[in-house]
Amino acid sequence: MALTDKEMLHVAKLARIRLSEAEVSHYAKEINGILKWIEQLGEVNTDNIAPLASISEQALPWREDKVTDGNIQQQVLKNATGAEYGCFTVPKVIE
Repeated sequence: MALTDKEMLHVAKLARIRLSEAEVSHYAKEINGILKWIEQLGEVNTDNIAPLASISEQALPWREDKVTDGNIQQQVLKNATGAEYGCFTVPKVIE
């Protein structure tokens, strides 16, 4: 599958992007390179490869699934630069 300049113009119009003739040819060529690469990926035999949940081998930390009251307001506010009446205080930004 190759993208023609006419199709590239249509895509640019849908994206509301104005392209010069040189840019149309340039981007059509780049997108065609990407489409060719995607076609190559489809040729890879993945029959005996298990699906991954992550590309990293690192195990994700799990927290214990238990009900808590969730009341950690004081714990959170102790790290704030300013707090008043149980809320964060910030410098005034609008006069």
